[in-house]
Amino acid sequence: QCLTLNLIWLKASVSCAPPNVRIIHSGHACNIEEERYTERVYTIREGETLKLTCLVSGHPRPQIRWTKTAGSATDRIQDSSVFNETLRITRIQRHQGGRYYCKAENGLGTPAIKSIRVDVYYLDDPVVTVHQSIGEAKEQFYYERTVFLRCAANSNPPVRYSWRRGREFLSQGSDKGVEIYEPFFTQGETKILKLKNLRPQDYANYTCTASVRNVCGIPDKSVLFRLTNKTASPTIKLLVEDPIVANPGQTVILVCIVSGGEPTPTLMWVRNTEELPKKSILKSETLTIPAISMEDAGVYSCVASNNVGNPAKKSTNIVVRALKKGRFWITPDPYHNDDNIQIGREVKISCQVEATPPEELMFSWLKNGRPLRSSERMVITQTDPDVAPGATNLDIIDLKFTDFGTYTCVASLKNGGIPEISIDVNISSTTVPPNLTVPREKSPLVTQEGDTVDLQCLVSGKPKPIILWSRADKEAPMPDGNMQTESYDGVLRIVNVSREMAGTYRCQTSQYNGFNVKPREAIVELIVLYPPTVEPVYTEIRQGLGRPFSLSCRVLRAHPSKVLDYEWKLGTRLLTVGQLDTRDETEYHVRALNREGYGAYTCDIKNEAGAGRCTFLVTGKAYAPEFYYDTYSVLWQNKPRVYGFKLQWTQMNPNAVDRIMAYRLGIKQTGHQRWWEQEIPTEDNIQKGELLTYNLTELIKPEAYQVRLTPITRFGEGDSTERIIRYSVVLHFLPLNHHLQTFHCAFEEDTICMFTQDKTEEFDWTRHSAATRDTKYTPNTGPSSDRTGSKQGFYMYIETSRPRLEGDKARLLTPSFNVAPKNPYGNVATNPTYCFSFFYHMYGKHIGTLNVYLRQKSQTGQDTSVWTLSGNQGDRWRQARVNINPTSSFQMVLEGIRGSGIEGDIAVDDVAIEEGEYILHLGSIKGFHGIVWVFFSLFSIYDIMILSLL
Repeated sequence: QCLTLNLIWLKASVSCAPPNVRIIHSGHACNIEEERYTERVYTIREGETLKLTCLVSGHPRPQIRWTKTAGSATDRIQDSSVFNETLRITRIQRHQGGRYYCKAENGLGTPAIKSIRVDVYYLDDPVVTVHQSIGEAKEQFYYERTVFLRCAANSNPPVRYSWRRGREFLSQGSDKGVEIYEPFFTQGETKILKLKNLRPQDYANYTCTASVRNVCGIPDKSVLFRLTNKTASPTIKLLVEDPIVANPGQTVILVCIVSGGEPTPTLMWVRNTEELPKKSILKSETLTIPAISMEDAGVYSCVASNNVGNPAKKSTNIVVRALKKGRFWITPDPYHNDDNIQIGREVKISCQVEATPPEELMFSWLKNGRPLRSSERMVITQTDPDVAPGATNLDIIDLKFTDFGTYTCVASLKNGGIPEISIDVNISSTTVPPNLTVPREKSPLVTQEGDTVDLQCLVSGKPKPIILWSRADKEAPMPDGNMQTESYDGVLRIVNVSREMAGTYRCQTSQYNGFNVKPREAIVELIVLYPPTVEPVYTEIRQGLGRPFSLSCRVLRAHPSKVLDYEWKLGTRLLTVGQLDTRDETEYHVRALNREGYGAYTCDIKNEAGAGRCTFLVTGKAYAPEFYYDTYSVLWQNKPRVYGFKLQWTQMNPNAVDRIMAYRLGIKQTGHQRWWEQEIPTEDNIQKGELLTYNLTELIKPEAYQVRLTPITRFGEGDSTERIIRYSVVLHFLPLNHHLQTFHCAFEEDTICMFTQDKTEEFDWTRHSAATRDTKYTPNTGPSSDRTGSKQGFYMYIETSRPRLEGDKARLLTPSFNVAPKNPYGNVATNPTYCFSFFYHMYGKHIGTLNVYLRQKSQTGQDTSVWTLSGNQGDRWRQARVNINPTSSFQMVLEGIRGSGIEGDIAVDDVAIEEGEYILHLGSIKGFHGIVWVFFSLFSIYDIMILSLL
């Protein structure tokens, strides 16, 4: 394959354009409706694929962002953002409906935003529930009872319900014993079937059908309920005790049986509001929990339902026996201010244990290993109104020397099975209240970010109490997430210290495992050193040779921050050093950039914790060019097998670096490895916003190409930009529901440019080329080539051979187009004029009629005739042009009518629609002026404007 690049340079000035955006939709849409304020409602069936495409214009090329906002304020944003043109959601679910926004911005003006509302349609299986009237509920449905059959189904849109008894459709008034209605507090259509004073004939099969009228192709769904004289709501029996008390490790079995109900109820087990334990085994009516643990405790419920009456529910509480968290505290004589234990005074020893179940908790006391009984001087109590349940107290009155010793509190559960807990408390002359201090070297405590540090409080006294740590400077959690942290040795270890952990910490004694006295407390200050945080961390600066520039590095945070050193380098070469005293930034100036000045500049700002670094990459690379996407008719074809493309771009910040001397153009077919490259020289300085144009010709149909453009300066190659060029009908016209600028179709693709056939007529137009069409039966009719003279080129024609009859019609419809409110070069008047043109071939003695109609959305069912021609016009292609003035979205209709015989084939080719009015001022096209007029008629008004600038 041969690829030729013809160098055709066009330079023009193009203004930067703010973004404009449109949304198109594809996939499995059920319906698209236009609402007020240009909003679209896109309806899709649940489970189908949603595909929305955001088409943008504007220069520089706008950035695109998709967001989805829920409809109500309560579920206000679950934002999902997509940063490409197409938003695709496979197997869309009902909760994904809502309003989708496409936002485009390029830094010019305000961002362009368009929205589309996606409505997801679905229909769940209906459910029938049966109830008796209030006060009449029995186990069975006897005579003289009123019965309600309620049918409900989740759906969007609202569902319509219908009822059948057997094969008989029921409606209001069709049976005196039947009422059909909808409760006033619900939305939707009729769904309750009321059977008044139940009769024998009412025992039957009832079918409820839910329908959404086949919207989105959703079929109706039905449910059958059989009402008999045995129909009854469910009843169950739970064959277990309540509560169930078990030891850890035991296997617990719950059995629930159905004792009544018709139809047969279904059973399920639930635990509180949580899921059942994963190790649970559910088989028929039995739930087994092996090796039960404390985490498995809770209320377990058996629920039976058969959609008759209310579900039956019975519950039991599973309690797992346990003993944990034993604590003690000593209370000196409360009638004296002295916290010490003294002979002749009273002392109380308290012991607390958490037990499950708490009513099984038992306490006993030992002194020096021997059982201790309550007496006048040794008073044992099991409860205390001042403490939580699960506590016991030993009051020693009139303390004597012989009372010194080890007292043991023993906690156990009735019936055993759980190891007991024992707590030893020593009472002696050396038992003293606690004292709390902080070592001198431990506050303030200085550490660096990321280290592990131990905060320490020294506690004295006998016994030593638990130490509680908390933040003293603010109401904030500790590093472990709790508001208080317990420590048995007075040490708080913090791993991976961060700057947010700096501040003051409080350590204080608790009453647990010590004296029940006023808490002692101390303060520890933690100082966290961290290196400077600077900005910018990395910046690329592009400069031309000989120009001045400045670099600035700024400190955001640092500790310590009073004196900071800085050091500037270019690569490994030291440039300057200094200190930041009161300033928070340092600058480095280059008066005139030379080639040795290119490279990576670094600024290190240091304190004793480390350094923060700013990096500046100074380069002479040119910025990337920006392809221009908003030119209409950028693709053309002048030969049957090839096409051309007008490549246009502007240069990003062209004056930032040295003059761009040339561009390196690379092009290859997509999917291939080989690149063709060519340099495109430039003569003058490129200005900001200047439009550069290069024509690519001899591109092979229908191949797509990858194009790469690289600017070149004295420094070398700059940043490249790539884009894909496709030969597609989409490049010839703007698709459905989009503002029309230029439309052209030569029917070369199988898609025939999204033309459609009118299926209400007798036959269709046919796509053919002269190379494939068999004309041996009708040699004296139809074209021998396409409009360009190519035997391989395609066109559309009506085949009038049998079984076609005289007067049969075939209609070919263009895509739909919106009327343009404006164009990129300025405003135009309301209801612009369009030129509709096409080539026709009407050769044969039986030629019928070719009609052209304008069909507008605002004139439903009424097509306007704009052109007509009948009879043999000779064996050649002719062009027809007609001006149209649509006022709303429109289509063009090409109608071919069969004549009196088989030699009546009519063909059309090269159908085009352009903005602007077709005006022919010349009586004939002769001489130089006529040739010039024909030449310019091949261009759109916008192409002429660009050419006029040359």
